[in-house]
Amino acid sequence: MKLDHIALDRLSISPANMRSGKKPPDISGILPSIRARGIIMPLLVRPNGSDTTFEIVAGSRRFLAAQTVANENGVAEPLPCAIMEAGDDAAALEASLIENLARLAPDEVTQWESFTRLVKEGRSVDEISMTFGMPELTVKRILALGNLVPRIRQLYRAEEIDATSVRHLTMATKAQQKTWLALYDDPNASIPKGHQLKAWLFGGASISTSVALFDLETYQGRIVKDLFEKGGYFGDVREFEDAQRAAIEERKAAYIADGWSDVVILPDGQYFHRYEFAATPKRKGGRVYVAIAHNGEVAFQEGYLTEREAKRIAKGESPDATTKASRPEITAAMTSYIDLHRHAAVRSALAANTGTALRVMVAHAICGSPLWRVDVQSQRSRNDAITESIEGSVAEARFDERRRAVLGVLGFDPDEPSVTLGHEPRNGVSGLFQRLLELPDAVVMEVLGVVMAETLASGTGLIETIGLHLGVKMADYWVADDAFYGLVRDREVLTEVLREVGGDTVAQAHAAEKGKTIKSVINDYLTGSNDRIKVEQWVPRWMAFPPSAYTQRGGVATVAAASRAAWLAEPEVPLDPDPAAAGAAEVAESSEAETADALEEVEEQRLAA
Repeated sequence: MKLDHIALDRLSISPANMRSGKKPPDISGILPSIRARGIIMPLLVRPNGSDTTFEIVAGSRRFLAAQTVANENGVAEPLPCAIMEAGDDAAALEASLIENLARLAPDEVTQWESFTRLVKEGRSVDEISMTFGMPELTVKRILALGNLVPRIRQLYRAEEIDATSVRHLTMATKAQQKTWLALYDDPNASIPKGHQLKAWLFGGASISTSVALFDLETYQGRIVKDLFEKGGYFGDVREFEDAQRAAIEERKAAYIADGWSDVVILPDGQYFHRYEFAATPKRKGGRVYVAIAHNGEVAFQEGYLTEREAKRIAKGESPDATTKASRPEITAAMTSYIDLHRHAAVRSALAANTGTALRVMVAHAICGSPLWRVDVQSQRSRNDAITESIEGSVAEARFDERRRAVLGVLGFDPDEPSVTLGHEPRNGVSGLFQRLLELPDAVVMEVLGVVMAETLASGTGLIETIGLHLGVKMADYWVADDAFYGLVRDREVLTEVLREVGGDTVAQAHAAEKGKTIKSVINDYLTGSNDRIKVEQWVPRWMAFPPSAYTQRGGVATVAAASRAAWLAEPEVPLDPDPAAAGAAEVAESSEAETADALEEVEEQRLAA
């Protein structure tokens, strides 16, 4: 490579220049400097088929700015140039891209076009990564734009589509992309964007391949690769569920063959609450319990029996020496309905009580939680009626207001479904940290409240503890709806509910009626219809804080969790008081002036003991 000064009329922009063929670049930022000092940094050029003319590989903006100055002054000064060897298009393209990235960063679509040309010239992803100092994942992310139909790429280049939406569209089929464009062109249509777009593409749920129990190499269904993250997603949720269920049955058979007494598969979405079970080894009849989360993840809990069964074994009795188990008071679907509504109410209250949220966060950090990875608690159920009920609830509406406010103050899209997950702030975590440093403590605490509320696990004893502590009144957040009536199917329970809202006489008068009729009368009392006296602020006992049951049959998860929470809250009485502990209590009661002396006294007592 040699340096020389070349006249303007002997220079032209090379097709290898990454800005070739595009609209003229903005030169306003460099024009004043070139007017004052001329071209200082040499252009990168190579011979253009002769020894007299040259094409510009890098430096088109400086060239165009020099032309502008020449037209203004009427004098065309020769430009300093570094002359490359002729021929190697890939090397020329790399030189152009490197210089432009260092000066005026091109948009991602322009980078894609240049990277694609490099791939055609024989460069690998690894080589491109090494050349430009980019992680391979970033190069793959840019090359993934090739999965898009041309119009979507152009809309992205024009900044009419956000980066999150484009990321998800790269996983879509061409047919899905065209369907999405049709929605985009329809002024009356609602266009799925951001994380809503992912749900739209995957039919309402996106199941990661990381949760599969089966061999992905033999899986016949469609797997969608996400080049922006590791792994991928199952294209059809039902196909995944069939394969996952078959794998669970294989594991079950293997457990039985290995000598386990039984393998119990819990209903989808039901948590395995360890406090309701006792650890029991295989040789003593322990079972394996299988918990299947809504995201498809499966957990095998080995070696457990119910507390009651374990007590029978301790007494030398057979664990199954019981009468036939009575039917639970409420169904699994009703349990899901209750858990999600109560969770929605508690998290709404928690978001408004940041001091409590801080302490819950500390407790999570010390003891862990089913969600502390960090995950956001899903407010969706496989039962569409339950999902619609939660989405339309007062609790969710109030919480959404706070979430939108926090998203806005952090600079995120207010329509995002979560503050906690799915964001790529500028400059990563450091950028977000800098933003938080700019905010007053009170605003940061508001952010904390929403984040803690989003990561609060549903259906746990912690819901009971927080709900009681905050004095959550479910009547402020919930009213009976179609989903609720559809899930109450037990005649005895319906009769007790009617007794609660209408009195003994009404309940006895309708005791022999069909369930549908009883529900209708209950609704009349709750809405004040058909000349019934309206009952205000009613909630079913299962949903209240603290909860209770309508029958003695049991099977109400909220009551069991509340009992456990109450047991944990009982203070422990030490059998042999420690003199050092007594001294520590005195410290807590002492004034600030006495604290140092008291601490010294406690330490002396501890050493003496």
